Amino acid sequence: MTYYAGIDIGSTAIKTVLIDDGEELLDSRTAPTGSHFHHSALDAFEVMLGKAGVAREDVAFITATGYGRKLFREADESISEITANAIGAKKAGAAFGDVRTIINIGGQDSKAIRVDDEGNVVQFAMNDKCAAGTGRFLDMAARNLEIDLEELGTYHFMLKGAPPPINSTCAVFAESELIGLLANGHSKEEIVAGIHYSIAKRTVRLAKRVGVDGRVYFDGGPALNRGLVAAMEEELMTELVIPEIAQVTTAYGAAILAREAALDECEEGHGT
Repeated sequence: MTYYAGIDIGSTAIKTVLIDDGEELLDSRTAPTGSHFHHSALDAFEVMLGKAGVAREDVAFITATGYGRKLFREADESISEITANAIGAKKAGAAFGDVRTIINIGGQDSKAIRVDDEGNVVQFAMNDKCAAGTGRFLDMAARNLEIDLEELGTYHFMLKGAPPPINSTCAVFAESELIGLLANGHSKEEIVAGIHYSIAKRTVRLAKRVGVDGRVYFDGGPALNRGLVAAMEEELMTELVIPEIAQVTTAYGAAILAREAALDECEEGHGT
């Protein structure tokens, strides 16, 4: 059997995906990026292959994407994460209806993408200037509140009443604002909900810049946070599509494009 791999090298996490000729996701792995992008990506890739029981020579094509895509020398090609995200979301979201709008929140940026019927990017907008609207802000908040990142969603639903507004657009100032709220007696659940609504408002504004059309697909690590999802749905006034592969959607798109590139090379070879 022939396999294809996609590797999304983000600023905080590396996501690897393995698919077969039918574009079925066979295995995936998420690991911290660390300070050595190439080593971390190669290790994640090899661990995934070992877990799947697949030999390196059986992987016909590797496509890298994400912040550190140019550093992964083993890749056969590298592509924009916007393109990979759009392809992965269109495929993964097909079972939920007609996905036309994609929202992605990563470690250091957030993106909104609008696609056509074929999954081609029509328009996109990115916010990489304001860390207060990204996954890194959630990490910082959990650390300051002394709770696990995975607990943020639980704390959100413990809120009774209205959360305090968090207005800072810079993560450094937002952290100071958060500490000030704690000092003034606000509970952890109030602050967590305030953070979620703050991120949701910024992200929805970004999505409206590209136009919210059809079903809205939400991916990236923060999409696993039930509290943030609830805040996003309230701000958008619509239900979000969040499949099981939310964190590896972009890597999945890269793997699909790897398969297409390998087939194109095969056809070119036969034509010469």
